[in-house]
Amino acid sequence: MSTVHTGVVTGRCPCLFGEPYDDCCGRFHRGEATAPTAERLMRSRFSAFAVLDADYLLATWHPSTRPDDLDLDPAQRWTRLDILGSSGGGLLDTAGTVEFRAHFVLDGERGSLHENSRFVRVDGRWLYLDARAAPGRRLPRV
Repeated sequence: MSTVHTGVVTGRCPCLFGEPYDDCCGRFHRGEATAPTAERLMRSRFSAFAVLDADYLLATWHPSTRPDDLDLDPAQRWTRLDILGSSGGGLLDTAGTVEFRAHFVLDGERGSLHENSRFVRVDGRWLYLDARAAPGRRLPRV
């Protein structure tokens, strides 16, 4: 994976689904397709953090919980996404959760974010609703 914090990605997609970025999350970011499942939306949102695509993150955030704006830190490099589990969120569902661990590097230090994200389908599109921290963790403020 080779990501550059200008929104340019060459090689494998940051979400690690195994496809090239243009064929994977890139098509969601460009608006050519919508994520068919909650997990694919989770992966595309991770990739959006990796390429600093705040517009995509806001567009896929449910209006009831979406912030007015999003200031992404270009110094924070998102390096790996591990999907730990999910419930619902399939092609025929209207809600789902995805548990994940997102790894990053910031100021030379490695870290990770472990949470359970909730998603809802509205008018056929999956949207991020909110997150619950994994046991023993606190979520960062956005």
